[in-house]
Amino acid sequence: MADQEADTNIEIWKIKKLIKGLESARGNGTSMISLIMPPRDQVSRVTKMLGDEYGTASNIKSRVNRQSVLSAITSAQQRLKLYNKVPTNGLVLYTGTIVNDDGKEKKVTFDFEPFRPINASLYLCDNKFHTGALNELLESDDKFGFIVMDGNGTLFGTLSGNTREVLHKFTVDLPKKHGRGGQSASFR
Repeated sequence: MADQEADTNIEIWKIKKLIKGLESARGNGTSMISLIMPPRDQVSRVTKMLGDEYGTASNIKSRVNRQSVLSAITSAQQRLKLYNKVPTNGLVLYTGTIVNDDGKEKKVTFDFEPFRPINASLYLCDNKFHTGALNELLESDDKFGFIVMDGNGTLFGTLSGNTREVLHKFTVDLPKKHGRGGQSASFR
């Protein structure tokens, strides 16, 4: 148990360090891609979306910006080919061309599975990386329990940050309202 907690703390520290680096990175034009896939997303859907985006980006008028955006999209597509399916906690991918303090351009790609399920879905091309969803992962550890009941059954679940987990769900087959009966006609 202590080892698992230590591993989680190390993951949190790594993500905090990565967020700091990602937030400070800047690029020219919109050549930086932030891509977040929730656990039940499909790699094929995102790959197709990136293919469509590649076609759209081919129409960018500025040659330099067009080439860097197309390069970032290609890099994201290549990195997604390494995954058969989205990992159990989701997938986070940052790729693009950043400008160093010296003014030199450098291609970077970061992809990882978060330490906790991430329920955000995000695709943005910008001159910076968007890390809001990663910051949310670090925020709330409070866990709330929920019981939801209706005419069809009951659901027990927990909510921690933006991660929900269904603990138990069962349905019942109760008799519904019937059409017979009602007001008496002899009341006048």
